[in-house]
Amino acid sequence: MQNLIRTVVLLLAASLIAGCSYFGVYKRDIPQGNLITQEMVSELELGMSREQVAYVMGTPLLEAPFSSDQWDYVFYLDQAYGDTVEKRLTLTFDNDRLVDIAKSGDMDSDIELDQDQGPGPAVEGAGEGMATPRIGPSAI
Repeated sequence: MQNLIRTVVLLLAASLIAGCSYFGVYKRDIPQGNLITQEMVSELELGMSREQVAYVMGTPLLEAPFSSDQWDYVFYLDQAYGDTVEKRLTLTFDNDRLVDIAKSGDMDSDIELDQDQGPGPAVEGAGEGMATPRIGPSAI
């Protein structure tokens, strides 16, 4: 009887340990920063004003702390079951005109961010004719 109890406890412990390692933990892609696409970069031209650059690229993630003549657009994607993607675009201005474009990372490949999957409310406007849950005072 004692051997049977030991065997059952041992099998139960082994199945719990194996069960924890058998099923993986749910992961999602984690994008951070400004999304930088090839189309956006190709629209940039030397001599553009700050307003034109902001219209094409959006507001920068970083501005140089001691000089507002440099804007940095940084994008970092930690893929759930893959590698990480890093892109950096540094734009330098002189007299409110774009004078230099420095690129770092793979600017040629665009990244598809799928916002329709995963837990949580649907992205507003994600599907036509679908009711989108609203969060905020108007939902109450």
